[in-house]
Amino acid sequence: MPRVVKSDATREPFDEAKLRSGMVKALEKRPVAIEAVDAAVNHVCHKLRTLGEREVPARLIGELVMDELHQLDEVAYVRFASVYRSFQDVDAFREEIDKLRHRRPRSAEELQLGLWTGADAPLSVAPVSGSNPPGKK
Repeated sequence: MPRVVKSDATREPFDEAKLRSGMVKALEKRPVAIEAVDAAVNHVCHKLRTLGEREVPARLIGELVMDELHQLDEVAYVRFASVYRSFQDVDAFREEIDKLRHRRPRSAEELQLGLWTGADAPLSVAPVSGSNPPGKK
């Protein structure tokens, strides 16, 4: 594993236990299985190994952790981001939550119904009159 270059330019060995601890702390009392946490830790470690670098900035590791937490649990993501990015006030939380809302993937139904607007939007989907479902006459 690469060495970690901290913001003060000091270097230390990568510590998987420290990575796991930070993620578990953010996920405390959240409904996320330990297997999902293990998978997320493994993803971060794998990404670091595949970089092939001898040293990586701590900031990169933080971003990788935030990517994983974003996929696991939005509350844990905001918790981690608040410490990692040193939120100073409620507005910083609000801005991060707004970003989350804009990044959130929309459901297939929302994407499909989003094409319809105003009065032409159907109330429900029904077969076209005079047509029969496949196999029926």
